Amino acid sequence: MKRTTTRLADGRELIYYDSHDDAVRDALDRRPLPPATSASEVRVNPLLGESVGYAAHRQTRTYHPPADQCPLCPSQGERLSEIPADSYEVAVFENRFPSFSGELGRCEVVCFTPDHEASFAGLTEDQAALVLHAWTDRTAELALHPGVRQVYCFENRGAEIGVTLAHPHGQIYGYPYVTPVTERMLRSLAEHRRRTGGGNLFDATLADERADGRRVVIDADHWFAFVPHAARWPYEVHLYPRRRVPDLVALDDAERAEFPRVYLDLLRRFDRLFGPEAPPTPYISGWHQAPFAMEDREEFALHLELFTIRRSPGKLKYLAGSESGMGAFVSDVLPEAAADRLREVASER
Repeated sequence: MKRTTTRLADGRELIYYDSHDDAVRDALDRRPLPPATSASEVRVNPLLGESVGYAAHRQTRTYHPPADQCPLCPSQGERLSEIPADSYEVAVFENRFPSFSGELGRCEVVCFTPDHEASFAGLTEDQAALVLHAWTDRTAELALHPGVRQVYCFENRGAEIGVTLAHPHGQIYGYPYVTPVTERMLRSLAEHRRRTGGGNLFDATLADERADGRRVVIDADHWFAFVPHAARWPYEVHLYPRRRVPDLVALDDAERAEFPRVYLDLLRRFDRLFGPEAPPTPYISGWHQAPFAMEDREEFALHLELFTIRRSPGKLKYLAGSESGMGAFVSDVLPEAAADRLREVASER
């Protein structure tokens, strides 16, 4: 694999990832862009102890452009985009409208494919492996950024989720703080270790799911996927490597080799959940990795969480009063029923 780093016209970094070492990426960004500027701020809610980011410049970000003006497609002739090359495999660049930037972290866009009409589920295993390589490389690089404490590689798919660019892509957030969800995980992890005299809560959770078996979706050689016992979303799957590792960088060759097949299987099952006539399933998929400054990082278990807000054909799970106001989830689908359905659609084509 080959990595080529260049700069866009406004100074932002762009990185091409290619499967072949002889790939040449020397196209220049010909757009007349002013130097990139952004202003982020982080405030802390004293009652909840949670950090909140502010990025007022994002109000002017690109919003549902027509396909022939997509900023994530390769540049063609005089139609210039964020990708100067006329073709690419995987491209990562600094977000033009970042939530966090400078001393307060970094935000990047990951373009999975040059095909505007594609989806991650439609990628080949080789293409998915290249995306995994990009996620891993960016995690390792952002670990060196003085303003980044935690990295989250994720994909939002579907207008229902709030996606404003239809081209298949994801994002990487380098947070300047440890996120609230991770903070709660770490507190539970520490409490379990204290209560059990050194036990690991992630290990115990996976052992319980294997022993129960009702919510297991995929049990592969190196990866294990299940619907959690207390899933919040209508259809939610957690994917773990069998070997506990703190982040993507720590995966071994066997785990990397098997991941594309397992992950593509999960995404394709999600697209079959609601029948052949249903539109593509909207989802959020993201990697939970150990914060960089965490003590005993090996206690954290890397895992991917994949979920959809669609609860049945034509119906979405809205976060209304209870969920949004109090953070108290009430789900319409039992986790065991969700797992049954995800196993059922494994054989459908």
